[in-house]
Amino acid sequence: MTTATARPRAIRRRPEWLVPAGLIALSLVPIAAGSARLTQLTTGAAVTAENARFFDSPIPVVAHIIGSSVFLVLGALQFAPSLRRRRWHRSAGRIVAPAGLVSALSALWMTVVYDMPASVTGPGLAAVRIALGTAMAGAIVIAFIAIGRGDVRTHSAWMTRAYAIGMGAGTQVLVFLPYTLLVGTPRPLTHTLLMTAGWAINLVIAEVVIRRRAKAGRRSGTPVAAAGAHLS
Repeated sequence: MTTATARPRAIRRRPEWLVPAGLIALSLVPIAAGSARLTQLTTGAAVTAENARFFDSPIPVVAHIIGSSVFLVLGALQFAPSLRRRRWHRSAGRIVAPAGLVSALSALWMTVVYDMPASVTGPGLAAVRIALGTAMAGAIVIAFIAIGRGDVRTHSAWMTRAYAIGMGAGTQVLVFLPYTLLVGTPRPLTHTLLMTAGWAINLVIAEVVIRRRAKAGRRSGTPVAAAGAHLS
């Protein structure tokens, strides 16, 4: 009798650019909306009840659009393992973190100061926005402090949470689209629930990713920095 020699199975790896590309594609939705808003502000579009607040005080919304766009695109690239292992990750991080803070703080300012029309708000939505804007800014600060101590695992986890909140607008389109097609324009309470659902979905996915990273790092025995390089 002869014993067949078992051949090692080829491990299939997910293409490393699949996740960053997907995140960038999703971020194009809020970026396109922001670009349209900037075009309105710079070309002297007609002022209506829906956009008057932006013309009355344009600096916060311009800061929010630019900060969010930079945060979402460069932040997506931080999920590419090959870039995380290079100096680029640290250099880009010095841009991503401030951009994220600008995005979060400008969102808080607009929520508190702008006179929001009824069509873009709803019961409790301002409170949700304030809570999440504060959480996003806090997460970035915690991540910054953690990386200063050399704690890559904590840094990676909190930046992932901040990115999940920042990507809320992209996911909200996916939540709103089927509802609007099937039911129609949502009422104020439903609008609030759908908006909140977009953020909630992102945060749940972020926690799954964070736990998979930690589990992969413990199973492989790799250093924390290397474990943080894998999205799943």
